[in-house]
Order: sequence, then C-alpha cells, then structure tokens
Amino acid sequence: MNENILVVDDDREIVDAIEFYLKPDGFNIFKAYDGLQALEALIDNNIQLIIMDIMMPNMDGLKATFKIRESKNIPIILLSAKCQDMDKIMGLNMGADDYVTKPFNPLELSARVKSQLRRYINLGNMNNTLNNEHEMKNTLRSGGLELNTDTKIVKLDGDEIKVTPIEYKILELLLSNQGKVFSSKELYERVWDEDAYNCEKTVAVHIRRIREKIEINSKDPKYLKVVWGIGYKIEKIN
Repeated sequence: MNENILVVDDDREIVDAIEFYLKPDGFNIFKAYDGLQALEALIDNNIQLIIMDIMMPNMDGLKATFKIRESKNIPIILLSAKCQDMDKIMGLNMGADDYVTKPFNPLELSARVKSQLRRYINLGNMNNTLNNEHEMKNTLRSGGLELNTDTKIVKLDGDEIKVTPIEYKILELLLSNQGKVFSSKELYERVWDEDAYNCEKTVAVHIRRIREKIEINSKDPKYLKVVWGIGYKIEKIN
C-alpha cells in the first residue's frame, strides 16, 4: 500500500505512535497537530484518509471535519478519549466515517483504516467507471474538441473553453452532424429558432468568435470549416 494518511492530534506522542503502528503496512504518514494545520496539509498533499483527534487547540476535530467535508469526501476517522454516544453522533453528523475511542487497540485502528480505504478506493473506481461511461455517451467529439450535452461544457485538448449560449448551440449542432454543411440560413433557423432574414453577417460574426476560441490559427482552421458559397461544417477528426 502507498496511500497517504494524515494523522492529526495535539499530543505528539500519539501521532508518533500511530505512525509507528501504520508505517509497517506501507502507509505514508503526514502529521498535523491541530485542525488548522490539518487543513493546510490537505492543500499541500494528496491525502487518502485522515485520523483526527476531536479535542485540539486552534480548531478542534469536529470543526475541521466540517470544513474538510465542504470540498473533500476522503475517509475521516475521529479519535477521542470520550466514549459517550452523543460524541460519536456529533462526529458522524459532521461528516466523519468512523470513530475510535482512546486508548485504542493498534490492531483495531489498523483494521479500520484498511476497511475505510477499501471502501473509498472501490467507490472511487465505481464512480469513475460510471462517470466515464456517462461522459462517453453524452460527449460529442472531433479530435481534441469536445462538447458535453449534459454539463454544457466545451473543451479543447482537455481545457474548458468559455462560450456563449449561441456559440454553444452552433457547436452542438455542427458536432452532432460532423461533415455536414449548414448554410447560414439553416444555422440561423436551427440555432436562433426563428426565420432567417439577412442573417449571413450575424452567423459569420459568431463563427469568427468560435474560431478565435477553438482554432490555433483562425485563418487556417482545423475544426470549423467554411465551404465557400455554401456554408459551414465541423470536420470529423478521430
């Protein structure tokens, strides 16, 4: 195992002891001594699991858990000398995944760490598979140009491109019909959803703006082509 675990406790001896127990299992241990340090450690490091005490100075474990849950779903195991059910409930309500009371059995802590990591990794793999399958079904692509019809996000070589609603609709129409040439009139009626009248300049302006965003050289476009005297198309590129 090479997972990164953040251990947070104001008692440095406990932090060192947990490191001693978990390192033989191949875990990389990062240390913090209050909630604020824990938040900073999460910014600087790719952490897969947190073991955190509740009673700490500056920011306690409950507040830190609440802040962490605003942006991360990694497993959090809370430690406390208290064993009342209310403390466990508070910790879980704040977003903790598990709760271990002090003094703890090292073998039990190790088993809980491994159990939480298995769930986290398996869930991540399942979500990635589902997200990838969903993205494949709902993304229109031509080479490095892609448009997701659910998120309404346009990307070029992996980077998001900011487009207006009209530019998005033009791209969606052309990417849905790669290789097909649309006249200015057809584009206008399909995108603006109204009768076309002297629409050539309006369409041309939007085409130019799209090209400026998706083409390296708008005068020699890779994707959005003009078929002179006929209209516009997006090339099919594998």
